[in-house]
Amino acid sequence: MNVSCGFVSAAARSFTRWSPAGARFCWRLLGPASTSRRNMSSKRQADHLERTASNYRQIALYPAQVCGIVNESETVKRLRIAVHPDFTFKAGQWVDLFIPGVDKVGGFSMCSSPGLLQREGVVELAVKYTKHPPAHWVHTMCTVGSQVDMRVGGDFFFDPSPSDPSVDLLLVAGGVGINPLYSILLHTADLLQLSHASDGRDYSVGATHLCYSAKNTTELLFKRSIVETCQQFPDKFSCHFHVTQQRAEVDPHLQPFVRSGRITEEELQAHVNPQRTLCYICGPPPIIEAVSKTLTDLGLPEDRIIFEKWW
Repeated sequence: MNVSCGFVSAAARSFTRWSPAGARFCWRLLGPASTSRRNMSSKRQADHLERTASNYRQIALYPAQVCGIVNESETVKRLRIAVHPDFTFKAGQWVDLFIPGVDKVGGFSMCSSPGLLQREGVVELAVKYTKHPPAHWVHTMCTVGSQVDMRVGGDFFFDPSPSDPSVDLLLVAGGVGINPLYSILLHTADLLQLSHASDGRDYSVGATHLCYSAKNTTELLFKRSIVETCQQFPDKFSCHFHVTQQRAEVDPHLQPFVRSGRITEEELQAHVNPQRTLCYICGPPPIIEAVSKTLTDLGLPEDRIIFEKWW
């Protein structure tokens, strides 16, 4: 069960305020040479810090405290973490997670929006169980009150300025790869609310479509929240959940959104406009490679296809 989160470390409040080195790292279209388009270079599973060595990351390391834990699925725990007041991130980025007593550094994408951080001073991580020490700690030792340190990194994000041209987003997720895309979806919903409140003076939000593939509906993370967002803004948000090994009957609430089988070319084509569409993909390499090729064949320029491939 979630616990109300305030920033709990008095010592952290006394930290000297700092400014990130360099200019603001702006949202942009990432071209073929971008570090977001990276491939595995060997069969040995690289450490998180090795995999992301060429990526942008902040210099500062911030203290934080776990203040809520829920079981998002049978294999995924969702942490709610109270962070230092100076902590900031962009929708889609990840954190280096430093855990006392664990020698490996975890790398986990935020699954919450920057808006939640501004409103409540917390971020959320959804961590799938593995034997990798940081994930294993989350599932076996982490408790409400656990202290950690975090540092933000990543070139995979959506952070438009009010003056940026409107784009339509196509979000394609495989498995736990939904995490950064869910952050982007929530951020887009926040931007839409701001635009409505300002009578259109803030960023003009285009349409957003999510294609999300998992083995079955049990493994679909955040599904109810995603459906609620689509129902709240039906002219702006839509989604299809693709299940490849569904055995049980699908919940009637989800049935209108569920498709049996893999993400199809026809669905992608229905949501691709080479002049307006910006596509973010996160998931296992086979999904990224297949979807990227299909989108390119459909005429979407490579610099409008952005992906995160860690596995």
